[in-house]
Amino acid sequence: MKRSIRSVLAVAALGLATLCQARPGPGDIPPDFLGHDKDGHDVLVSSMRGKVVIVSFWASWCGYCRKELPVLAALQKLKGADKLEVVGVNHDDDYDKYKDLRRRWKDLAVILTYDAPDGHIAKPYKIDGLPFMVMIGRDGRIAQVYTGYGEDMLDTILSQVDDLLAQPAPDAAPATAATPASS
Repeated sequence: MKRSIRSVLAVAALGLATLCQARPGPGDIPPDFLGHDKDGHDVLVSSMRGKVVIVSFWASWCGYCRKELPVLAALQKLKGADKLEVVGVNHDDDYDKYKDLRRRWKDLAVILTYDAPDGHIAKPYKIDGLPFMVMIGRDGRIAQVYTGYGEDMLDTILSQVDDLLAQPAPDAAPATAATPASS
């Protein structure tokens, strides 16, 4: 009897710990998978290491989100796609609505992906409102998370991007110890 009570308590504690996990924040490594691009290729945070990455979760019904993506595309163009990458993850729309908007935004020079109704891309971020933005530094770690913001935050966001771009990019390959010369 004691053993079964302990087992039940252990399972309950594990379940509670899983439910109480915090939203990823500054310093954390973000979930890698951000969906598929228009050509069906995986969009991975890890493949963008060395760049500043802005991940913006958006939906068709979010007016600010729809204004924000063209602004972020212009920012990416201004700073250079080799330094700044913007990924817009459609969240909370059906696939046909997403495809329609992607078609209308065909000239928007950002990566657009779709989060299926199960929310497997957004779930780890524990999104509780839109717009929702994650800024990732050149080192591949989350630098900042913004949720439910508006135009009044634009200067802060632009300043944060400039600060992140000013940081040195990590080495392309991990440093290795020099091999001693043989005598």
